[in-house]
Amino acid sequence: MSWKEFTGNKWTKFGFWALLYIAWVIWLGNFWWLFGLVVIFDIFITRKVRWNFWKKRYKEGEKHDAWNDWLDAIIFAVVVVTFINMFFFQAFKIPSSSMERSLYTGDHLFVSKLTYGPRVPQTPLTIPFTHNVIFGRESYSTLIQNKYRRLKGFRQVRRGDCVVFGFPNGDTVLRRDPVADYHMLVRVLGKPAVDKMGETVVRPMDKKDHYVKRCVAIPGDTLAVKDGLVWINGEQQTVWPGVQLSYRVRTGGQKINAKTLEKLGIAPAEAWFDPSLPGYPALSLTAAMLEEVRNLPGVESVTANLDTDPAATWQEIFPFTQDAGWTRDNFGPLWIPRKGATVPLTQDNVALYERIITAYEGGDLQQALREGSYTFKQDYYFMMGDNRHNSLDSRYWGFVPEDHIVGRPAVIWLSTDGGKRFPNNIRWSRFLKFL
Repeated sequence: MSWKEFTGNKWTKFGFWALLYIAWVIWLGNFWWLFGLVVIFDIFITRKVRWNFWKKRYKEGEKHDAWNDWLDAIIFAVVVVTFINMFFFQAFKIPSSSMERSLYTGDHLFVSKLTYGPRVPQTPLTIPFTHNVIFGRESYSTLIQNKYRRLKGFRQVRRGDCVVFGFPNGDTVLRRDPVADYHMLVRVLGKPAVDKMGETVVRPMDKKDHYVKRCVAIPGDTLAVKDGLVWINGEQQTVWPGVQLSYRVRTGGQKINAKTLEKLGIAPAEAWFDPSLPGYPALSLTAAMLEEVRNLPGVESVTANLDTDPAATWQEIFPFTQDAGWTRDNFGPLWIPRKGATVPLTQDNVALYERIITAYEGGDLQQALREGSYTFKQDYYFMMGDNRHNSLDSRYWGFVPEDHIVGRPAVIWLSTDGGKRFPNNIRWSRFLKFL
């Protein structure tokens, strides 16, 4: 038998796809799906059922129907791409500047779900190629809701990983302004005022909006932020090249040359010059950029814009208590909850764990307070944006539950600058950049 005859044999095709299917069922861990082998057997061997009933069967020499061929191709593409999105890779676009200098606004990514293991869809009834909204309405149905389960991945989340996850506070959103943090608005404005802003939508865990940040602390770590820098377990964490803070740059009265700013990677539109300073009240700079700016002619001083007044921001900074004394730049120390660990629970520390108990783990807060302790059911992480002074992250809403983790950015397949026109808007240096 020739190789062509072997590969074209119906039993060879059946064996190949059956082995792939069995491997997927083992990975899925639900052996009821083995009944699907009956379908594969019929497709390749018995052919009793017309599974692709929409596809026209042509007689020899009959002219093909272009519309029917297109329909067949579209259905095949939808099935394949949906399967890939669920278990392997998903497209993602960076919507904001919270990771600027590491991941840019306009970066189009493929997010690997294999790294940490894909989640079995909790809300499987979803319109293909949508996440949670289509034409301003929900693109999913909660008629079927599965329990959280994650398949085997290559490894766990590590410190320093850029991670895509579901926004923890995204369980309730305003329909007219879904990007706003509903829970923060309620704290600052009060629920009656927020209720007047319009209809609210309650979303399942896997239909929350996606965020991307850097994991700075893993379960069991003790985190602190001192003058904008992260410390883990008493040691200062590595400052990644993309991490930037906001600085006040004072000059002798002259602006820094626009070409010099562009060479540094600062868009002139982002560099507001205040003649009364004189200088720039807020320039976002990495450590490398900071040294270059300090050495520029005409620059007299550079000082970090650090928040030092907890009383001004306590309603915005986790855990939202006046006595915490934390700001975005001086935060903690804070222990990151680990699955199976038990902590004493009192009125003094309940603010740290209230949302974990009530929202993420569905527990009874009052019962936990009466018992005086709580045991965590899953791991938690602390995420921060590299653009430290322009990032709504764990400092503002607390821990990220393990079941919210989506995946790890794997490759940038396209990057566009919204402030420029085609073709100058394409960042060719970031094309097919592996992360």
